[in-house]
Amino acid sequence: MRRFSQRNQLVTLNDINITPLLDLAFVLLIIFIITTPLLEGSIDLKLPAGGNTKSLAKPGDVVTVEVNQAGTYFFNRTRLNSEVELERSLKAAYQRNSNLVVSVRAAADGPYRLPATILDLCQRNGITRFKLNTDEPRR
Repeated sequence: MRRFSQRNQLVTLNDINITPLLDLAFVLLIIFIITTPLLEGSIDLKLPAGGNTKSLAKPGDVVTVEVNQAGTYFFNRTRLNSEVELERSLKAAYQRNSNLVVSVRAAADGPYRLPATILDLCQRNGITRFKLNTDEPRR
């Protein structure tokens, strides 16, 4: 009895089809382009007009503290319930990184005491590097 080989039925793939891979790469690129500006600020604030908004600090050294008009604090997009929690978060971040820069985002028409409280908490805990975020002036 003769055995038949099934080699002629197997098809070898000599080249790789790159089209699906490129489609995936372009979709991911578009997603990153769309979502990157959204990561800048987590809460909707109308910042006061100001000057230069560029920071000279390394991105790994910067933590963002935000406060809205109602007095709700956010530490790196995490909602905090009180100033005590904010102080604990600032202390812990400063203990992990002594080059810490606190980026303060506060509403332009909100009470002055809210960003002043953040700066006071920073100074009480030895954090002397902070940045007050503003919108670029309109020309």
